[in-house]
This record gives sequence, structure tokens and C-alpha cells, in this order.
Amino acid sequence: MTSRGGTNGRPGVADLRVGDVVRLKKAHPCGGFLWLVNRVGGDIGLRCETCGHYVMIPRFRLERRIREISGDGADGRVT
Repeated sequence: MTSRGGTNGRPGVADLRVGDVVRLKKAHPCGGFLWLVNRVGGDIGLRCETCGHYVMIPRFRLERRIREISGDGADGRVT
């Protein structure tokens, strides 16, 4: 996995796109660390890659929990 830096032009704001895969610092109860980004905005929609559980997390909380961002997303396009 590669890590994509970037702050979307704003300090402290992660450059997340729909389709990205993020690795979080703590594991989900199912044991998975990888999450697929399904929705981007003030809240981020994530789906666990291991069990498929869907969660919505406020952006400011998620940014503190991210260890790595990988994937090319949808090139900034949200459909």
C-alpha cells in the first residue's frame, strides 16, 4: 500500500475520496483494519473490508484515527 499525503489545500484536512481505502490505528471488532470510503463530506461513510459493516464518522474524528490512505479513489468525482 502506498500513502497519499495531501491536505486538500487546508491544513489538518485529509484528502479523502470515494473509493479510497484507509487503514485505521485500531482494529474493528471483527479484526479488520481496512475501510473503504463510500461517502465524503462533514461525515465520512466507511465500509469495513473484512465484515462489510457500514459506519458514519465525523471527519474530525476520523482524521485522528487514520494511519494510512491508499487507492486512487474516483479522481475527486462523487457520483
